[in-house]
Amino acid sequence: METSNGKRKQSWTLQHLESEAITKEDIALRKFKERVSDLITTQDDFSLMKWLKARCFDVDKAEAMFRTSMAYRERMKVDTLLTDWEPPEVIQKYMTGGPVGHDKEGSTVRVELYGRLDMKGLMYSCRRQDMERFKLMQNEELVRDWEIMSKKLNKRVDGVTVIFDMEGVSSKMLWRPGLQMYLHLVRTLEDNYPEALKKLFIVNAPRIFPLLYKIARPLVSEDTKKKIHVLGVMHPVKVEVDYNNYFTHYPPLPSTHHQIKQGGPVPEKYYLNTEEDESCCQHMTQVTVARGDQLSIDTQVKDAGSVLRWEFKTDGYDIGFGVFRQDGGEKVAVVPVERVNSHMVPEDGSYSCDVPGTYTVVFDNSYSKIRDKRLLYFIDVITVDESEAQEMLHLENQ
Repeated sequence: METSNGKRKQSWTLQHLESEAITKEDIALRKFKERVSDLITTQDDFSLMKWLKARCFDVDKAEAMFRTSMAYRERMKVDTLLTDWEPPEVIQKYMTGGPVGHDKEGSTVRVELYGRLDMKGLMYSCRRQDMERFKLMQNEELVRDWEIMSKKLNKRVDGVTVIFDMEGVSSKMLWRPGLQMYLHLVRTLEDNYPEALKKLFIVNAPRIFPLLYKIARPLVSEDTKKKIHVLGVMHPVKVEVDYNNYFTHYPPLPSTHHQIKQGGPVPEKYYLNTEEDESCCQHMTQVTVARGDQLSIDTQVKDAGSVLRWEFKTDGYDIGFGVFRQDGGEKVAVVPVERVNSHMVPEDGSYSCDVPGTYTVVFDNSYSKIRDKRLLYFIDVITVDESEAQEMLHLENQ
């Protein structure tokens, strides 16, 4: 008898807690709707609840997020992107990826070919705002696809599963402005299409993936991190799409109405301006390398497997560049000195340091007898510590 009462009491407690939780959400939704009533147009309760979930049901934060997004949508003319805006040709041809079908719940499945994305080429060939508009347009197409599938399946369809293919990714992806631009586009979508991502499967993760993740990690929301799954080398990845419940690779795909853009290097004929925005250079150090002289910068690498990376540009004229490793009393060239046209296109690169020690980056102007060189440079060493390695292991085991 005592056990039965205990069970009844436990059941009542669970029901009470569930009811209380639902009530709190309902109260938050009602407050939120009152706060943003001046902006609500076609949004229903399901859509409005996403803004609350994205801000852990903090009504003040959800309101701020919603108002900022509505102002941004108006400024970018998002509501008419699908009918009134034509993306630049270079974006249409070289911005990679595309939708490939639907999962078992009817939600969109999209592939991103990150390894074939030439972000530097795109940044030199179009305006930042055009890349933002293109990503917004893609998401407006996504919303329209949800509406179509909802009518087709006679139920509410929402969300997107992304297969993030990193095949072909190399150290060029460590270029800081490009990586920051890509993450900016991701955050723009998170801030304006909350709770859209269902899952993110990372396939063909390269050796440098832990380093890329370390750079990106501070800019990725905690909610997004929970949705990331690292699957390693590409096998038939089962994501339960609408044909045969899997696909093996791409292209081709058994789809007649979608095309995955393959990207690749952007031809220089598209380049608008080889000069970067000032924002791309704020992290750089500015010096003058005198005529007939050279600048040597020593950098300590403590851990094997670390990556030494660099970015630099010069004004007006080229400069010699190389990297040396201290080996006893000698310096061994790991990147031989060569003259680089960094005045035409900013230079970037990296070197995987299998041996710890002192590495010397050299900017050589010794061949120039009459011209000083104004140089902007950035040098960094990236390594992954134990806690970050454990986080990576967790992503792979999810």
